Amino acid sequence: MRSSLRYVAAGVASLALLTGSAVVAQAVLTKVPSEVTAGAYKLDSSHGNITWSVDHMGFSTYTGQFVNVQAELSLNTSNPSASSLTATIPLTDVLTGSEGLTRHLQTADFFDTANHPTATFVSRSVTVDAADANEATVVGDLTLRGVTKPVTIEVEFNQAGPSMGSYKAGFDGEATIKRSDFGITYGIPMGLGDEVKLHIEGEFTLQQ
Repeated sequence: MRSSLRYVAAGVASLALLTGSAVVAQAVLTKVPSEVTAGAYKLDSSHGNITWSVDHMGFSTYTGQFVNVQAELSLNTSNPSASSLTATIPLTDVLTGSEGLTRHLQTADFFDTANHPTATFVSRSVTVDAADANEATVVGDLTLRGVTKPVTIEVEFNQAGPSMGSYKAGFDGEATIKRSDFGITYGIPMGLGDEVKLHIEGEFTLQQ
């Protein structure tokens, strides 16, 4: 009987060690892309935005931010080139620090939100950097004011793992566009920058 109890106790202890190890493994954050859980992700809009900056006639760099961005990521970690990203940017949800500028951006001089309330991005290719697996180039189509142009985003993987009761993956991105490509030419002859730099931040949540 005592021998049987010892075997039972040993089995329980082994099971506890195994399950404990599994819990620890699940709770570990990773910065290694191949260790990230593959699947369908959605952007956590409260932790995802696009910050833009443009030269203001050589005197300063003006910045603003698009918020409430919606995005979906299909992540294939075994074949990253098969991954894809789509995003919708509400052009009315722009933060500038100036009510006057915010109103002006909605007009036909800039975004013309009465006719084009959103911009969209749809990826066409994902290429991981051969020298650094944490970096990738995402090429896709940006549609703004009814005009579609190719845009390249340089993406950096930050980390992934459990957070606040869900599994998340975080990325930063950088891109540069010319607003004149999309028919937004207001102020360019006066020295208002044509080139717009974009800094993208995104925490994506795995969908169960």
